Amino acid sequence: MEKIDKDLLKSLYRPSRESHKGQNGKLTIIGGSRLFHGASLWALKIASRICDMVFYSTVPENEELTKKLKSEIYDFICISRDKIEDYIRESDAVLIGPGMVRVEGDLSKVRYTIKGIKETDEIENEGILTHHLTKYLLKKFPEKKWVIDAGALQMMEAEWLKKLTNVIITPHPKEFCQLFNVKKPITRDLVGRKAKEYGRVILLKGPKDVVCSSKKCLMNTTGNEGMTKGGTGDVLAGLIAAFACKNDLFLAASAGVYINGLAGDRLYKKVGPYFNASDLCDEIPRLLKKLRY
Repeated sequence: MEKIDKDLLKSLYRPSRESHKGQNGKLTIIGGSRLFHGASLWALKIASRICDMVFYSTVPENEELTKKLKSEIYDFICISRDKIEDYIRESDAVLIGPGMVRVEGDLSKVRYTIKGIKETDEIENEGILTHHLTKYLLKKFPEKKWVIDAGALQMMEAEWLKKLTNVIITPHPKEFCQLFNVKKPITRDLVGRKAKEYGRVILLKGPKDVVCSSKKCLMNTTGNEGMTKGGTGDVLAGLIAAFACKNDLFLAASAGVYINGLAGDRLYKKVGPYFNASDLCDEIPRLLKKLRY
């Protein structure tokens, strides 16, 4: 299988010197929960380095962390859940799932609408909301560019993908098996077949990542054992979603996973495996400057 290399980056969208705010990507991120506070914030932090505008929807418990972030990064707008639809319409792409909670069990009898959500102290109910919020929004905006990750990916059904137009999903092996009802081992051919069957871009994360569209598969070999830290996948999701705003989705996924891993390799040369997701967020912009400017 062909490997991703840095020549791919030449095709990435680059902002014009004459461009104005908003012309270089608008992204909505939906994520976070009472249980997982940091995940969506890592995605937000890296996306804000790439996009002109990031619209962010999370649970109220994350708002204090969000306020702190606003003093550290360039720009984002924190939005309430009942305003999501307005901002999705304005956005070039949407990332859903980082930090969202999953739940086991039969969800068929639960009724859900996006307006008038009642907050609850029960994590299980938050998982139910993950399922129905994801289903509701994907059905409402089937032609929007979507990056589906983590909790949202774990709470969706594969058949939903067939009703969408522009989608990247980012499963690790367990999520892939759950979504497509298959068993390990997962071969590269299987990933390619599922991408072709559903007509979507699939990024299977692992020691050697595989990115497949309905027409092509690439393998990524950047990255190292330092990237097993919690949050590095959320950085990846935010980076891919930011690229998706102004690029083809297969290019966005391939470039994102390559750059994320390469940034990890640069950190490894400095500190070995002793770096974290926040370090990645800081290293990626420096790497992009070196590779593209």
